[in-house]
Amino acid sequence: MEFYKIKIMTEKKVAILSLTVIVAALGYFVDIYDLLLFTIVREPSLQGIGVVLTDKAQVLTASTKIINWQMVGLLIGGVIWGTIGDKKGRLSVLFGSIALYSIANFFTAYVQTVDQYAWARFVAGVGLAGELGAGITLVSELLPKEKRGIGTSLVAGIGLFGAVFAYFIYKATNDWRLCYKIGAGLGVVLLLLRISVAESGMFKEVKQQVGVQRGNFFMFFTDAKRFKKYFLAILIGLPTWYVIGVLVNFSNRFAKELYGDNHIESGRAIMYAYAAIAVGDILIGLVSQYFKSRKKALLCFFILCIASLILFFSSYNNSDTRMYAICSLLGFSTGFWAIFITMGAEQFGTNLRATAATTIPNMVRGALPLINMMFLDLFQKAWGWDLLKSGIITGVVVMSITLIAFYFTEETFHKDLNYVEIP
Repeated sequence: MEFYKIKIMTEKKVAILSLTVIVAALGYFVDIYDLLLFTIVREPSLQGIGVVLTDKAQVLTASTKIINWQMVGLLIGGVIWGTIGDKKGRLSVLFGSIALYSIANFFTAYVQTVDQYAWARFVAGVGLAGELGAGITLVSELLPKEKRGIGTSLVAGIGLFGAVFAYFIYKATNDWRLCYKIGAGLGVVLLLLRISVAESGMFKEVKQQVGVQRGNFFMFFTDAKRFKKYFLAILIGLPTWYVIGVLVNFSNRFAKELYGDNHIESGRAIMYAYAAIAVGDILIGLVSQYFKSRKKALLCFFILCIASLILFFSSYNNSDTRMYAICSLLGFSTGFWAIFITMGAEQFGTNLRATAATTIPNMVRGALPLINMMFLDLFQKAWGWDLLKSGIITGVVVMSITLIAFYFTEETFHKDLNYVEIP
């Protein structure tokens, strides 16, 4: 038997636009600001620490190292904060994670070498890993099941505008070091807002249960059915970071291959993509509500994503205007981040829910180095394929894995969350 029900007598359901939802959304806003800041200030920041921008190989090596270290930090931090979230409480993660990445952002503003930059982003990644999972878990447990999809979509949708904010902050200041300091300051403000947020009643109830293991990450691997759910939950999120980490991040290089001379700014492309992702994340909650199904809403966005990928690599993508528009469409089509994480949270009991909701998205983020290895090291360097062919085949592999995982993933729209997992 995989789980058993528990009685929740103290749980108080809250409104969609409650303080908890708003603060969780603002927390993700700061999270995304910090997470995407490097991709926005990549070239000026690398130049600021001595990387020669005309040496494309050096730029690619340095930027890949820094982003990979940040993603590995997210991967490790996901396990750490997920465990803390189920052992100590959701609020412990919300306070601890943002304190850590605020400090890391402050130190990032003073780095002088690529190695220092990479280490600073690694520590920031560890801190950033806890924000969204804990927020989604808290909102999912506080809202009634018929509204939690909309609530978590609002958290993600509002939060994703943090990338847009980061872009305009850099354009306004033209100082990448100041941008990191601003990120640290936003974290301090957020810590003050979180003082009034209440802990999940479900967690409080489970904490009083005798003999219930909380936050045991290895429980995902001790039961075949539970491991299958966990693994599939990770795989359905892969397209997001393929789109952002490969296509949008290197949109200027793809533009050169597709139509020659261009003035594409990867930072602007990311800004457009994330603005569209934010809209998509809000809309998918409403689509899920309309169909009364997480999977049907997710399938709609997967189909749109495939169509957008075909458009990206087609002859239609032949100008800067169209490249930016297609990057926006790609972003919108991957606006399923909220539903994807909500499904991860809904598939596991209260004693593992924070661990699942925190580790699953960070496993996906942590998969970016593997996607980069396939795209850069295997297809381009080892096999000698050009940029376009490598990008297309990488997309085919990622989408094929995702669609297979989607087929075997369970529906969670009507699922009652008042249960715990047992070893």
